[in-house]
Amino acid sequence: MTKPPQLTPVPSAGTPAARDFEAQREVDILARTLWGEARGEGIQGMEAVACVILNRLAIAKAHGFDYWWGNSVIQICQKSYQFSCWNKDDPNYPRLLAVDAASNMQFATALRIARRALLGFLTDATGGATHYHARHVSPNWIAGSAPVAAIGHHVFYKLVE
Repeated sequence: MTKPPQLTPVPSAGTPAARDFEAQREVDILARTLWGEARGEGIQGMEAVACVILNRLAIAKAHGFDYWWGNSVIQICQKSYQFSCWNKDDPNYPRLLAVDAASNMQFATALRIARRALLGFLTDATGGATHYHARHVSPNWIAGSAPVAAIGHHVFYKLVE
């Protein structure tokens, strides 16, 4: 008989332990997003995706946290159909949930980048981009928009002020 997994209790809201738990969760979700979206792009590519997420967060804050894609890093990363790695029908979704730093060097790198990003230690090489796509696709949402950066295999756009 297999032993049931040990669940970590969620700390009471508002406590220092709860804030630490949420901060760790934020790092984890951001790192998984960086890994899922740009693991083949190296450090610069993962940093660029982190900047897009942080740029979206800054816009949400400027709108009084009333913006459609979310009010936190976690909400922005997991907003439906914004970052395809979180789409449940994405073939890599199970890998995204299972990856860990001990067995995947790219995820260990994504964790380091996520921590640096959330501490404000990244320089935005995307020119304030809020959106991006892989070079090999041409989504309809880029119509009439000029790219602000191209990093690795991604093209970046600033579509929202």
